Amino acid sequence: MVNSTQVVYFTLTAYLDIGLYKYLCFLMLLCLYVLIICANLLLIVAICCTRSLHEPMYMFLVSLFVNELYGSTGLFPMLLVQVLSDIHTISFPLCFLQIFCIYTYVGTEILILAVMSYDRYQAICFPLQYVTCMTPKKVVVLIALTWLIPLCAIVVLISLSVSLQLCRNVINKVYCGNYSIVKLACSDTRVNNIYGLIYTATSIVIPFILILFTYVKILEVCFSGSKQAREKAISTCTPHLASIANFSFGCCFQILQSRYGSRLPVVFEIFSSLYFLTFQPLLNPLLYGLKLSKIRDACKRLLGGGKVLQIV
Repeated sequence: MVNSTQVVYFTLTAYLDIGLYKYLCFLMLLCLYVLIICANLLLIVAICCTRSLHEPMYMFLVSLFVNELYGSTGLFPMLLVQVLSDIHTISFPLCFLQIFCIYTYVGTEILILAVMSYDRYQAICFPLQYVTCMTPKKVVVLIALTWLIPLCAIVVLISLSVSLQLCRNVINKVYCGNYSIVKLACSDTRVNNIYGLIYTATSIVIPFILILFTYVKILEVCFSGSKQAREKAISTCTPHLASIANFSFGCCFQILQSRYGSRLPVVFEIFSSLYFLTFQPLLNPLLYGLKLSKIRDACKRLLGGGKVLQIV
């Protein structure tokens, strides 16, 4: 039996030996990371510098884009190092730091998407009461909760995992995952498993129920209203629904794969494990930047060097 305090590093075994192609893979991942940073930063600056966009929906979008930058930074730097390395090891502290970053990113992402659904529900179903309901103070509280709740939950999750006694230090993934650490333990993991299942269920099921409820109500209003109101509601909700669908599919698939395994080809397993962590941060700025005309116009003014600030 090896005590967890004696484990100084973990070996990541899911990396394939691709020879000189690793440099091409590194370049592609680096370009993707730079594109994610530039796209999200552009939209954050465009929204913050445009006074007409200082509304609840766009403030939630800023929080979403900040979270994309945070989650990408928790994954890409270490991923780029590992792609070039011949020995795929990661130190004990860095492994748990990566777990903390990725898991808080995932928890914050789904909560922000749920809060944005609630915001659209209020705007479309109760337009006359929207201004009094979604006050600046309430928006700040909602944004703070989307960050604090996952942070506190993940601190508990990691505290339980750090205290485990580990028999092995080999992780069959390309990045550190909490359940991958739990599977290496020699000691009793019942508390870890129970807490992990409860957290997974509550962090995904409850926000998903809220999203489902709000969009059922939104659809009812859309189909009972005028054609113009229906088109406006659909145009603002389409990118949000696409983001939810993409993230939920990738996240749920990864959870099932991690806990129950799969018989898929190794390359596909690697791709699926990275999918929602690499494409979600790029998909969101593209969806909202291209679909929402106000953001698109603000970006054009910013890139064109025109006057960005709009006093309304």
